[in-house]
Amino acid sequence: MASEKRTQGTAEFDWDALAMDGYTSIERSELSDKYADTLNSVAEREVIEGTVVSLNKKEVVVNIGSKSEGVIAASEFRYNPDLAVGDSVPIFVETQEDKNGQLVVSHKIARVHSAWNKVNEVLKTGEIITGFVKCRTKGGLIVDVFGLEAFLPGSQIDVKPIRDYDVYVGKNMEFKVVKINQEFKNVVVSHKALIEAELEEQKKQIISGLEKGQVLEGTVKNITSYGVFIDLGGVDGLIHITDLSWGRVNHPEEIVELDQKLNVVILDFDDEKKRIALGLKQLQPHPWDALDTEMNIGDKVTGKVVVMADYGAFVEIAAGVEGLIHVSEMSWSQHLRSAQDFLNVGDSVEAVILTLDREDRKMSLGIKQLMPDPWDAIEGKYAVQTKHNSKVRNFTNFGVFVELEEGVDGLIHISDLSWQKKIKHPSEFCKVDDQMEVVVLEIDRENRRISLGHKQLEENPWEVFETTFVEGSKHQGTIVDNKDKSGIVALPYGLEGICPARHMRKEDGTNAKLEETLEFEVIEFNKDARKIVVSHTQTFEEVEDKPGRGKTTKAAPKGNASAAVKNVNKNTEKSTLGDLDALAALKEKMEGGK
Repeated sequence: MASEKRTQGTAEFDWDALAMDGYTSIERSELSDKYADTLNSVAEREVIEGTVVSLNKKEVVVNIGSKSEGVIAASEFRYNPDLAVGDSVPIFVETQEDKNGQLVVSHKIARVHSAWNKVNEVLKTGEIITGFVKCRTKGGLIVDVFGLEAFLPGSQIDVKPIRDYDVYVGKNMEFKVVKINQEFKNVVVSHKALIEAELEEQKKQIISGLEKGQVLEGTVKNITSYGVFIDLGGVDGLIHITDLSWGRVNHPEEIVELDQKLNVVILDFDDEKKRIALGLKQLQPHPWDALDTEMNIGDKVTGKVVVMADYGAFVEIAAGVEGLIHVSEMSWSQHLRSAQDFLNVGDSVEAVILTLDREDRKMSLGIKQLMPDPWDAIEGKYAVQTKHNSKVRNFTNFGVFVELEEGVDGLIHISDLSWQKKIKHPSEFCKVDDQMEVVVLEIDRENRRISLGHKQLEENPWEVFETTFVEGSKHQGTIVDNKDKSGIVALPYGLEGICPARHMRKEDGTNAKLEETLEFEVIEFNKDARKIVVSHTQTFEEVEDKPGRGKTTKAAPKGNASAAVKNVNKNTEKSTLGDLDALAALKEKMEGGK
């Protein structure tokens, strides 16, 4: 009974009433709710604001309104040496409690999150921000923006080219965020964009006040191969290379240098495209205006070759004053070559003024005029019938052009090349650059023409053949070819005769064939046309006279020709050039020519 009473008494005992704090459960619940209301609701993986409550060299204690305070390494605040108790700082909550029940927070991560949100917002709004240039890198600079490292390309530092990036390191500068790579968390900023915005407004004001012909002072901003960019105080203008100097300019660096201050004149400008064309040479008088008024055609001048072309050379006789020496005025030779065969850039030359047009500012010069004209004494040096050596220059269908000396060319007509050979084209007889002996046949000084001959170096053998191959004489011959139904007969002394088809009939009634050697009678001899017509048929038949006259016998040769024919006919089959004393010299010349 006693134990039952003890058990019953224990069950009914109010243990909460005996709590050490002296509060009942109801009172404790009310107090707990009140305390919870004083705490902030903290979510993990979020950035919140905290207040520094204490700090030392190692740690910074931050109150974020939670049950416990956050402890952060002092190294995360190195960027802010002025941090003090009471300062508000962003905090990233990594976890509410670690294994020791401690709140885990980070200021560094909070800064990154906060900075990334800020740069994204700034990119949208176009707000101007301030950053610290930390160091130089390839192609630009590294800038600290909100705790993030952003890239400032060299082309975005300033509107003018920057030659030394190091001068910007360690400085604070204003920027605009121009590009963000969300995937790689890269940020690109620009300082140039701020300057351009200011310059754009300045350009409008400056261009609105420009006038053609206005002279302004500017600074050389950039030099290119085609011209020079000038800073006119907020707007750029271009001096084209052709407007730098009245003289020839190979590269603008010959005239100007970077950062040089110049007076320039406005040649033209475009309001819409903001382009300004400037001139430097226009501020100087044109060299042609200062050219010696006493200078006239025929005067000698000295200059320097500045430009070469196939057709001639441009010679500068004064700064900005040039004359052209055409290739035809470089030599008396009629064989025009490239101007580079005579002159080179940089050569100093003396020339004669051929034409002078001050109004159009043009001048033509010549250098061959300083040398004697070979045609002035042409009759004395190349008299008719005199013999000379020449050089074959070129061919035409009608003859060969040869050079007697530089500036003196002559023509050998195709008919004056050989007495015996029938030449279809001069290239069959000689080649370019061959040496050839010639005879002067005719001179036309006024038109600078000389007619020459080559065959005239020898006696005309046809004058001797005329006494040998008289009509009615007989000679041994061989048929070597057929042409137009006629036979080509090889006759003594290297001559060829034509035997018409009707004269090729033999005594037995058959026709003569190729390679057949027979006796032929001359029925026509034309010295001027160098033509011999022969007949085999007439060697055994009497010639019928014209109708009504009956038959006649062939007339015997008369005069001196008769003796020559008889001498040849003594031994027709074995007739050679050596059998005739009268033709001995001719044979020697012909064999030598072959």
